[in-house]
Amino acid sequence: MRANPSGVWQPKGRGFNMAAIQPPGHVVHFTGQVAWDENETIVGPGDIEAQTRQCFVNIEHILSALGGRMEDIVSITTYYTHRDQLPAIQKVRTAFLTAETAPVSTSVMVAGLGHPDFLVEVTPIAVIPEDRFRDPNVPS
Repeated sequence: MRANPSGVWQPKGRGFNMAAIQPPGHVVHFTGQVAWDENETIVGPGDIEAQTRQCFVNIEHILSALGGRMEDIVSITTYYTHRDQLPAIQKVRTAFLTAETAPVSTSVMVAGLGHPDFLVEVTPIAVIPEDRFRDPNVPS
């Protein structure tokens, strides 16, 4: 469940909500996702949209492997390196997250990330309902 009560500033379509109430289920904390593909090749060097898209593709893949969906994300922290990147990050994020189910969000501009070519890192927390959760340690 998400909430955007009156009396405070509003998300206005930027891909987040003001509050998310954690539902029952398995809480999944992610390692910060960067623009690496499965071979640790950087996707989109110098391209903030391509790098952000790869972060979300990685997140979507991990969630799917656990039985989750993008709407199961309840919180997301985004680290980025330049103030002018935020609109492009928000554009990509709204392609992956709907306004109705978007998580709460914190964005932090940083001096640098773990590799000099990384422009963005995205760290979500998701809650996957019991009936969809797949234990990664149990063969399917």
